[in-house]
Order: sequence, then C-alpha cells, then structure tokens
Amino acid sequence: MLPRPPRHARRTGAPAVAVALVLAAAAPAGAEPAPALASPSAVVLDAATGGELYARRADDARPIASLTKLFVAIALRRRHLDLDRWTEIDFDDARASAGGAHTLLLEGQAFRNRDLLYAMLLSSDNRVPSALARSVGLSSDELVAALGHLAEGLGLSHTRFDDATGIRGNTSTARELALALREALSDRLLARIMTTRRARVVSRSETITASYTSTVRPLWQDRYKILGGKTGHTDGAGYCLVISAEIAGRRVVIALLGARTSDARFDDFARLAAWIERDAARTATPR
Repeated sequence: MLPRPPRHARRTGAPAVAVALVLAAAAPAGAEPAPALASPSAVVLDAATGGELYARRADDARPIASLTKLFVAIALRRRHLDLDRWTEIDFDDARASAGGAHTLLLEGQAFRNRDLLYAMLLSSDNRVPSALARSVGLSSDELVAALGHLAEGLGLSHTRFDDATGIRGNTSTARELALALREALSDRLLARIMTTRRARVVSRSETITASYTSTVRPLWQDRYKILGGKTGHTDGAGYCLVISAEIAGRRVVIALLGARTSDARFDDFARLAAWIERDAARTATPR
C-alpha cells in the first residue's frame, strides 16, 4: 500500500518541497516517496473502500466554491428530480448567481431538468441550483438546509453551507469532498454526466442553443480512465479539483483544494497519478 505521510507533514504550512523531503525521509525503505504538491490540501482515497492512500492537511476546512454542486446534484436526485420536466430560469435564479461566472441560461427561458444538470456539473452554471430546487418544491433556503442534512447524513462533520452555488461561503475538507464524489458517482446518471466532455443544451423555445464543456482537464487527455470529476474556483477557495480515476488498475478518488492557479491542480493530479503508477510498478516487480 502507498505510504501515508506523517501527521506533522499534513498539518503544517511548510513549502511543498520541504514537505516532500520530510515525506521521503519518513517513508518506509523501498517505498515511493510522496510527491511535492502545489495544493495546500489533498487526499487520495481508495474508491472501493474509502481507505486513505495519501493525505496532506486533508482535514483542514477550506472554501469549496462550485464543488458545492456535487451536494446539490445528490440532494436533487434523492428528491426524485423529474429529468424531463421543463424549468424556467427566473429573476431569483439570476439574483442567486450574481457575482459568479457568465451564464448562457437567460431569464424567461425554460430548459429540461436533465440539461440543467449537465450545465451545472460540466461548467458550474450558477443559475441551476435554485432553478432545480424550485422544480422539486424547495426554496433556495430550503435547498441550503437540505445540503446541510445531506452532509450530516453522510457523516461529513466539517462540511458547511451558506448558499447553493458556492459563490458565497461553504466550507469542507479534501477528505470529505472525496467522500462526497464517491457518493455522487454511485448514481449512474451523475457518473455519466461527470464523464461527458460536451453537452448541447437547447431551450424549449429553441431560441437558445448552448454548448457546455467539461472543465475537468484529465477527461480530455485520455491518459487515464476518468470515472468522474468536478472543478471549482473563487478568489477565496483558489482552484479546486475532485476527481475519480482508474490508475494502474486501481480506482481512486483524489481531492485537491486551494491551488493558486488552474494548471496547478491538474499538475498535482498528474503527480499523484504518476506516484500511484510508480508504486504499483514497484510492488509488481519480483524481488
């Protein structure tokens, strides 16, 4: 099994290179030293068991930005969201998304709920959570409360919600977000959406046709089998990624929080994937 970094290395704010040196020195003889990462908080879990393979400040609470939408998707599915129903985008949805990224979902236009799920999970459209909450009979405040109940039910004691978009507030930890993705991917529809590269969304009036593309870069690269993922970013949260992949025959879930640049989170994923591959090759080599 891959070595777990020592507790002091996971709880300090030491520079990544220094942490890597500590990890290399502490690793058992012959084990692969853990890589230096740019993301302040990170975790790698076995997707089947939830067991920890790697952790760096994995239990520090941090802002999570649009990773919030993983919880929104789970909550909506548990309330039996009618995928074929049309939902109109209204002023409340526009207000809820104020301050977030540009949207293609215009007020007064209706879209199928299934398409809105794609818009939310592929490109983090901030008008979707409140619109779909309305479709299942919840107000925006009731949706936020439902997210809290969901986290509590999943045993995620460090996860908190202030709104359903992630623009304002919302905190969790790398470990709890990895567990949340693991839960989301147990839903076949959500897993299918989060492995889709591009989706076409058309309004009921057919006046709007939008193409949404996945922001999960490894999904476009074909190096690993990606099982699902979600990105997030705000100034407060930095650049975040939670992703599940099959690497060297092993299914893992990786969460990376707080990177300073968009590229850094994907570079960290590549470093961890290479680390898993090296360890697999080492353990497979006859001694």
